[in-house]
Amino acid sequence: MSAGRLVPPMQGTALLGWSGPLAVALFGGILRFVRLGEPKAVVFDETYYVKDAYSLLQHGVERMMLGDAKNPIADQRLITDNLDIFQQCAKPVDCASFVAHPPLGKWMIAVGEWMFGMNPFGWRFVAALAGTLSILVLARVARRMTRSTLLGCLAGLLLALDGLHLVLSRTALLDIFLMFWVLAGFACLVADRDQARGRLVGWYASSAINEMGPRLGFRPWRLAAGLCLGAACAVKWSGIFFLIAFAVMSLLWDMGARRALGLREPYRGALAYDLPGGFGAMALVPAVTFLTSWTGWFATAGGWGRNWEQATSAGPGFFLFDSMRSWVAYQRQVLGYHSGLDEYHHYMSEPWQWPLLLRPVSFWYPADLPPSACGAAKCSQAVLGVGTPALWFGAALALLGLVVWYVSSRDWRAGAVLLAFAVGWLPWFYYAIADNRTMYLFYMIPVVPFMVLAVVLMAGLIMGRQDASPTRRATGAAVVGAFALIVLINFWWLHPVLVAETITQTQWWARMLMRSWVTAAPK
Repeated sequence: MSAGRLVPPMQGTALLGWSGPLAVALFGGILRFVRLGEPKAVVFDETYYVKDAYSLLQHGVERMMLGDAKNPIADQRLITDNLDIFQQCAKPVDCASFVAHPPLGKWMIAVGEWMFGMNPFGWRFVAALAGTLSILVLARVARRMTRSTLLGCLAGLLLALDGLHLVLSRTALLDIFLMFWVLAGFACLVADRDQARGRLVGWYASSAINEMGPRLGFRPWRLAAGLCLGAACAVKWSGIFFLIAFAVMSLLWDMGARRALGLREPYRGALAYDLPGGFGAMALVPAVTFLTSWTGWFATAGGWGRNWEQATSAGPGFFLFDSMRSWVAYQRQVLGYHSGLDEYHHYMSEPWQWPLLLRPVSFWYPADLPPSACGAAKCSQAVLGVGTPALWFGAALALLGLVVWYVSSRDWRAGAVLLAFAVGWLPWFYYAIADNRTMYLFYMIPVVPFMVLAVVLMAGLIMGRQDASPTRRATGAAVVGAFALIVLINFWWLHPVLVAETITQTQWWARMLMRSWVTAAPK
């Protein structure tokens, strides 16, 4: 058994394999950090997460605060000019605030507030950092999947040029953190796949053959994947879809590796030797990670439903039992909240509308800009949460191409990308049909990296293998390069309405590529 069969060699040097993705990530970071403090106001749902994050810094739990969510500029001034924004309560429990999401994403926002203060740059800093790092992670994992540094850099570039990814990287919402941890978990599993197969090849070459194969020993990448996917769940509950799907996918990869090695009992070998460690890494580690993210709630008296006085009324055993009972009751309340969330919103949309960008979300559009702001009769300043259409429409075609590719070849890369896209998109259909839940386009952000991977995998097919004819390679490179250029131009055109640049209202309207992108013409 040759190593190349189970673990194909990487093209190019290790130096280029890092320098190229780092350069692309630097480009994406510039787009995300320049003017990060604009607009100087609380944007969209930042009004909740910014204050919750600050409360975590001050009290370890989320507490009720002052502030008018309907007036983002006044809300921002309240926060930055008066940091005593918490309600005054006789007891900590009286200020307990019911929150619908786990704490980790808010703790990440709090890091920026701790480093740079309670201002727009501070509360958006870690979101921009996570968005930038996700470009690097995607470039590296695409390189590993395709064995091509060029295609890896293409993946990072396309993600850097996606409008929705840019907007969420510049906004203190939770979704960019969910995307980051899901992508990081996937990347760790791809690295674990290579490492596990390398160990199988080494065993095959140096040990006596048996029917089931060897134990593969400690697998740090799989452990890291469990940590990352547990962190995804600790940002938003929807991370559980990816955790379950990726855990099954990892086990199937183990089975496939043992079968490709020619073992007589590959499935028994995987179940006997790979499943126990996989359960620890992909079940126990995520559970501990999720529970650890609630440390502030367990350690303080002011959390929602904490029952601190009751929990501390007896010994340590009762404290642990009663605390867990209160925590489980809290999680049930959160589940009920999400199941019944059906309040109308101007920019709500349905899952089947998302891939075609039929209804993006207006994060910011002040209605009182003076004419002097842009030198025209009417001015606009907008943050529109929308993907880059050229990329998204191209990704829709690429995903259809992956379906054909996977059916015809069972290529693991196509299967992995399709699985990730499916578990990040299809579950929302249930909530749309069964619960009529309020949902938004930006719920798609965890699958955007996998949409990019679909494009990159199809680009690899178009360009052909390294041993293809020069004409084929040149033609394919021209097609792929033209597509990347179109995405770049489309992104450049939309950029002013993604980052709150002040432009004329005529210029703003020209960038509303579909009239469904706006509720009504601004007055």
